[in-house]
Amino acid sequence: MGTLTGVLLAVTGSATAHVDYVTDESEFTSVAELLAGAFGSLLNLALIGTGTVAVFAAVAAYLRFGSAIRDIEVIRRTLDSYRPYLPWMLRLSVGLPLVGAGFGRYLFSPSVPAEGRLLQVLLGFFLLFGLGTRLVAAVGLATYLLTLLGNGTPVLLASEYVAGFLAIIVVGPGQPSADMLLRRLVVTEGTIANRLRGDRLPKELLANVGIGQAAAPVVIRVFLGLNFLYLGIGQKLLQPGSALAVVTTYDLTAVVPVSPELWVVGAGVTEAVIGLAFIAGIFTRATATVSFLMLTVTLFGLPNDPVLAHVTLFGLSSALMVTGAGRLSLDARHIPALHRRLDLNEGATEEMSAD
Repeated sequence: MGTLTGVLLAVTGSATAHVDYVTDESEFTSVAELLAGAFGSLLNLALIGTGTVAVFAAVAAYLRFGSAIRDIEVIRRTLDSYRPYLPWMLRLSVGLPLVGAGFGRYLFSPSVPAEGRLLQVLLGFFLLFGLGTRLVAAVGLATYLLTLLGNGTPVLLASEYVAGFLAIIVVGPGQPSADMLLRRLVVTEGTIANRLRGDRLPKELLANVGIGQAAAPVVIRVFLGLNFLYLGIGQKLLQPGSALAVVTTYDLTAVVPVSPELWVVGAGVTEAVIGLAFIAGIFTRATATVSFLMLTVTLFGLPNDPVLAHVTLFGLSSALMVTGAGRLSLDARHIPALHRRLDLNEGATEEMSAD
């Protein structure tokens, strides 16, 4: 999938940032004007067509020849072996930016300044220590939703917190964590904590309603996908003025000499495609890798981009590299069968078995 990554990065580059975080400038541009500028020249159409063909060619090549590349299987097995660290990854991904938001005096999104910082700092530190993890994540989710009701659209820029909080509620604290230490005290016969044990633990309550760690990849990719859809469509394609201002401010057309409108359309469409791929659960690990690399390019390309505001996106993308799509996904239901049908090595093996 390296070709896919390269094409997307070449087309979009740094224009995929949260544009409200890096510029206050804007110019009125209608969606019709944006599309006319992006598709109004033969050169742009040729670039779009070439990029699209390259993406589909990369996907077809992976489906047909992927099993011949042993590196892919080694990478997949290695990533699977990281699953025990998933809860810690999620706690770091949400806890660190919460602490940063508190000391940076903003509520979840840098677009929502606030004087109070204690609540977010406390939530962040409790998550980092893994103390009262599920309860703290639930409080964090409720706080985010209340902030969203009070501030509206600017808070949606940080909607990846929803995916993070829900995933932590599902997977729990993991190791290392204070909760795990306390749990071992509680379940060990002869300890004082064991004698004080009362009601069932949150993990057991969730298991009773059919929610286990297997639900974590679904929660992460669906809500992260909705975040990317909002950033791509709502923040760029439907409100192109600010995105065009980013292209102008950082002279991105000097990096890749295409029209500013094509930059914005490329960034918006790429984020929307990533969002749809996450929601559908198709080529999830490759999509997560693309999003991670794209965020990395953004941080180096935009010098005043607030790094902490993107930590949760980095962490959730990394989590999906580890977990893959999970259940209820095209990766689980249809892609393996399609891969077997198109793969040359699979076909050769079947013929040898038949002989």
